[in-house]
Amino acid sequence: MRFKSSFVALAGAALLSACATRPTPPVAPPPVTPVPVPTPTPEPPKPATAREAGVSLAEPRAINAEAAERALAAFRLSCPVLTKRVDASLLTGPLDWQPLCSEASRVAPGQASAFFRDRFEWVKVGAGEAFATGYYEPEIAGSRTPAPGYAIPIYRTPADLVRCTRTDGKTGRGRLDETGTCVLYYTRAEIEDGVLAGKGLELAWAADPVELFFLEIQGSGRLRLPDGSVMRVGYDSQNGREYVAVGRLLRERSILPPGGASMESIKAWMRAQPDGGRSLMRENLSYIFFRELTGPGPLGALNVPVTPKGTVAADPLFVPLGAPVWLDMERPEADGLWVAQDTGGAIKGPNRFDTFWGAGPLATQIAGGMAAKGQALLLLPKGTVAQAETARAQALR
Repeated sequence: MRFKSSFVALAGAALLSACATRPTPPVAPPPVTPVPVPTPTPEPPKPATAREAGVSLAEPRAINAEAAERALAAFRLSCPVLTKRVDASLLTGPLDWQPLCSEASRVAPGQASAFFRDRFEWVKVGAGEAFATGYYEPEIAGSRTPAPGYAIPIYRTPADLVRCTRTDGKTGRGRLDETGTCVLYYTRAEIEDGVLAGKGLELAWAADPVELFFLEIQGSGRLRLPDGSVMRVGYDSQNGREYVAVGRLLRERSILPPGGASMESIKAWMRAQPDGGRSLMRENLSYIFFRELTGPGPLGALNVPVTPKGTVAADPLFVPLGAPVWLDMERPEADGLWVAQDTGGAIKGPNRFDTFWGAGPLATQIAGGMAAKGQALLLLPKGTVAQAETARAQALR
């Protein structure tokens, strides 16, 4: 009996064991409702020219007599080029400027304000919201020959820097490699590391890499030579690589506070950590090549001397080079009438201007701290807005 009961007990245990290990049928998970992914709203395309941005008439503004006389002198210098060159903004043509240039040569002293007020069409590009910075003619220590303390080359334009079309279809500055293929030109780092050394391209030598870097940003300047004489150098070409504003990088990285990235504060930061400063400068891939200037002053994009407190750099796709520009800015020093006689690597888009202040400590101070918002108007030949509206309407058909 004991054996039989044990057998029954074991059999029952086995049965329970079998029941305990039988797999449970899987339970289907509840259906998941997909969350719709919002479709990002595409940004409207940026206008490529002033005509695409749209232009409209505006009322003439009051013009300071001194500023008007200065602008008239600059406008007269621009006229020989203005009446011949193609206007990349598509707003005007050379013939449109001829009557105004002819009249400008006969404006009597004291009548410049009336000339600009009455003889031009005052035009707003887009919303007219402007942003202005400043530039100046710096003076740095330099030498015509390499010497102790003067070891940093200032280069002329290399012969292998050409305009060509790369394999991606883009045309711009570059060089032809060993196979004849158009490739990007050397970066700032490659040039500073000596890729152009020994090719006879040295125009002069600088004493301080930081000062030379900022001379490149300004585009022209003076070299104070060891004997006390001055050698003027000006922009001749650029390597075609991207311009990167180092002040913006320092602000974005919270190294310098918003509004605190002035030229002097950037220089001070670079000097406090030479390795970090050198690396920062190399993030700006753009490199400027110079030529010696022997005329009365630095030359702008029109190849005429720029005028202190009278010349602005502008984007030629939005401002006819040679045209007068009226500014009303947060910084009152920048208010008044200017003439667009120059361009700049960072000066892109409608109503973006760089005001020129000349040379000396005051010019350095004003230009180095200039960063102001405001309003801008262009002074153009009468009938410009009507022509632009007609052309725009035809393009939309």
